Amino acid sequence: MGSTHLYLEPNASCSGTAEVPGDKSISHRAVMLASLAKGESEVQGFLPSTDCEATLAAFQDMNVQVERIDDTSIRIQGVGLYGLRAPSNALDMGNSGTAMRLMAGILSGQNFTSTLIGDHSLLSRPMQRIQAPLKKMGANITSEQNYTPPLVIQPSNELLGINYALSVPSAQVKSCVLLAGLYAHGETCVEEDTSTRDHTERMLQTFSYPIEVNDQSVCVEGGRELLASNIEIPGDISSAAFLIVGALISDNSMLTIRKVGINPTRDGIIQILRLMGADIQITNKCNMGMEPIADLVIKSSNLNGIDIPQSLIANSIDEFPIIFIAAACAQGVTTLNGAEELRVKESDRIAMMAAGLKVLGISVDEKPDGLVVRGGKIQGGKIDSGGDHRIAMAFAMASIKASSVITVLNTDNVMTSFPNFVATVSELGLKISQL
Repeated sequence: MGSTHLYLEPNASCSGTAEVPGDKSISHRAVMLASLAKGESEVQGFLPSTDCEATLAAFQDMNVQVERIDDTSIRIQGVGLYGLRAPSNALDMGNSGTAMRLMAGILSGQNFTSTLIGDHSLLSRPMQRIQAPLKKMGANITSEQNYTPPLVIQPSNELLGINYALSVPSAQVKSCVLLAGLYAHGETCVEEDTSTRDHTERMLQTFSYPIEVNDQSVCVEGGRELLASNIEIPGDISSAAFLIVGALISDNSMLTIRKVGINPTRDGIIQILRLMGADIQITNKCNMGMEPIADLVIKSSNLNGIDIPQSLIANSIDEFPIIFIAAACAQGVTTLNGAEELRVKESDRIAMMAAGLKVLGISVDEKPDGLVVRGGKIQGGKIDSGGDHRIAMAFAMASIKASSVITVLNTDNVMTSFPNFVATVSELGLKISQL
């Protein structure tokens, strides 16, 4: 089967009421910890994307029983920390760096050999940043010479708890080390200068695992138990981000997005857009388990270019493709520095966004660690998303302000995070078809 493309006619809108799929980061973690817990857990709001399904399939291949209630609800019979069994094949993590890095931590504590693989994009992503702390703990983990997958993890005599200071802000590395720490002798602590998303810490508490969380460190003691829990997963703010920007750049629009996760380690997108002049109201705040949620009400806004504060980068790292579209529609210049992490996502998101914006007639300066985007008139054109789901969806939303048709190529991977994207934005007013 060939790759799918998106065909978008100009002068569309993004207005009405919507819900977005369950949070991808939380869905991965819910499956992992429910599988390692003692007892039966029910997970509602699970994201049935190709990435999250890959994580679920991996645990099923390691002796975990899963019952599908419906598309977004599952029952998981946890096997306890030491109940996993050797998989029959290499574990395929699809397109997900989160899944591979967190799974490496869990598998480092097992008494069997396992191999982690993924798609072409994932096999090119750097894994040195998790290998270093895992090896320091005593894990037996190897990769290709350039630190890329496949990762082969063999049993080690014993993992030892460590104190580890993150050199680069990364929730994936933090979570990997903490999950390995569940199997380690003694205490494992991770220190971070910049707060990163804390879903793993919240999820460990949901499953009754003792954890100590301070301002800049998180600690777990190895050898305790995870106890089954029922989980309700909020809407993914990373998916909501595309709709938010779509509403902001539409004429005379008002959009309500219901039950979105507003975890304070994930709300950088809202803070950045508000600095640009966005009218975003947060209403009906409440908690869904350990996670805060709310309804977002967004109105058409005249956006202005800004220098994006470095303090907000870690909490909005996945949203920069759509932030760059907002910048292209803003008056003036938007500058991003200090975001070299964007170079090693599902694609080189700095290079891919710069290339696509230039196709659409926007003036862009590419820098090693960011972009300078000068707001202007968006033209039509043909964009190659490079198979990156967030690049594809960002340029789809740009069609709202385009002067002619935008075609986005290689969009299969939209299924990795927002399976019903085309239907959702079509209902809100985008003139979109899938080819």
